[in-house]
Amino acid sequence: MVKRKLIGIAVAGFHAGLANSMLAAALDEAKKQGLAVGAVYRVPGAFELPLAAKHLFDNGVDGVVALGVVIKGGTNHDELVAGNAARKLADLSLEYKKPVGLGVIGPGVSKEQARVRAEPSARGAVRAVKVMLGVLSSGLGE
Repeated sequence: MVKRKLIGIAVAGFHAGLANSMLAAALDEAKKQGLAVGAVYRVPGAFELPLAAKHLFDNGVDGVVALGVVIKGGTNHDELVAGNAARKLADLSLEYKKPVGLGVIGPGVSKEQARVRAEPSARGAVRAVKVMLGVLSSGLGE
């Protein structure tokens, strides 16, 4: 019997309604993809996602789905937050040699744009982890 891959989900709760929608979509997609969700970490915002991902990896998950929304405000703060979160998540993926599905919407989006993208982004992040788990377990590729 093949062991199901274990993933963790880290979700930034700054925009709670959107975060909850993204989490529900990610959990549903994980089930459809045959992935076991070992833990869900709710963190304050996107900037905290890398630390949550590191903790999930340290506790044995095979992959992490990072979810969040960074809405454009009156300054470039959204670019700073989203860019740094994405960079650190990519660094963790390389450090642990395990996939991170980036389901962070932004920077530069309005709340309406984020609302439209929330579910597809969350589902896409789960699918990315699933595909990369397959790639990484297949050895040298095709």
